[in-house]
Amino acid sequence: MELKKRYSRNRIFSGEQQDELGGKRAAVIGCGGLGGYAVEMLARAGVGHIRVCDRDVFDETNLNRQLLCTEAMLGKGKAETAAERIKAVNSAIEAEALCCNLDEESADEILSGCDVVIDALDNVRDKLLLQKKCREKEIPMIHGAVGGWFGQVTTIFPGNDTLSLIYSHDAEVSQELGNPSFSPAMVAAVQVSEAIKVMLGSDDMLMRKMLFIDLMTNDFQIVEV
Repeated sequence: MELKKRYSRNRIFSGEQQDELGGKRAAVIGCGGLGGYAVEMLARAGVGHIRVCDRDVFDETNLNRQLLCTEAMLGKGKAETAAERIKAVNSAIEAEALCCNLDEESADEILSGCDVVIDALDNVRDKLLLQKKCREKEIPMIHGAVGGWFGQVTTIFPGNDTLSLIYSHDAEVSQELGNPSFSPAMVAAVQVSEAIKVMLGSDDMLMRKMLFIDLMTNDFQIVEV
């Protein structure tokens, strides 16, 4: 397939920028609500190598919000499904599936060689670990979190440690609000736009800033952190 035609509607990028994205490596840690949408958008944007990481399998509770989850996919691994989706969208992309959890031992393999990492994890402990490992490897990380009508996004460069300012190590993410289909899509869209800006070297990012999204009241606020 002719790449020039494939990306002809990506007019916000110059030809050089599109080529640059084709040479970049992004990792998506977690392939559920946030991660499924992020994977889809990165593949369609033309990021050349996408590594996906998740040990979980799809179940019926995922059908309401996880883009990659269909009835036919119940019981199938999320990482493998994400990689298959990437190749179905764009066969020129290198898709790498890691069926494991993020921990101290696996982090080196998961993050090795990446230009940017998207945090699509669902618990604070792992988010803080990811921030630590990205700092050690000097990789920018795009944090995202969702609860009900609400979401948040920030871009964390090594040394910022933004999550340590807003979370304690023993914090728990509340499950009471649940997640509909639209909140993860909104947050993932912002995460991917931030990841692309990182990969293209833009100065206009949510660095040391947190975007808070309230879709109930259509309120979007940026707070310095």
